[in-house]
Order: sequence, then C-alpha cells, then structure tokens
Amino acid sequence: MIKSELIEKLAAENTHLTHAEVERVVNVVLGRMTDAMAEGGRVELRGFGAFSVRSRPARAGRNPRTGETVDVPAKSVPFFKSGKELRERLNASGDA
Repeated sequence: MIKSELIEKLAAENTHLTHAEVERVVNVVLGRMTDAMAEGGRVELRGFGAFSVRSRPARAGRNPRTGETVDVPAKSVPFFKSGKELRERLNASGDA
C-alpha cells in the first residue's frame, strides 16, 4: 500500500472528513514521525512496531565496476522492528 492508497481508504471509511482533511492528517502524522526520528528519537506504534535510527560507521567500500577502494562516510539509517501482534498476524496464515 502506498500513501495515496492509504489516504483513499481512510477517506472512504471516514465520510465525515473531506479528502483534503484526511490527507493533511496523514501528512502530519508521518511528518511528526520523521521529525522525531531526525532528532534521534524512536517512534513506537503498539502492536505494529517501532522505528528507530541506527548509526553506521565509516568504512572502506569497493566500486564493483572498477574494483577501486572508496571511502564510505558514516551515516544514520532508519530501522524497523515489527511488533508482536504484527508478527503473529503475518504468521497466522500458515503461508510462510
């Protein structure tokens, strides 16, 4: 599901809200989550999972085309750990 599909589904389920209002709410929620993570914080959605930031140290990489060694700078990356309820729902179908 992409963001526009989420907005469409929420707008269809909440007919008392306009499409623009639903879109604004979704954008505000995602924006606040992004802001919290940009400040080094953690975002936890009970039953769904937790988003956090992990630091990757600088390292020496390799250009696969030339084989030349290149320096890869340190960086921060998002990390997601699924919640117990989400894992249980995914594994309940028995398709795994």
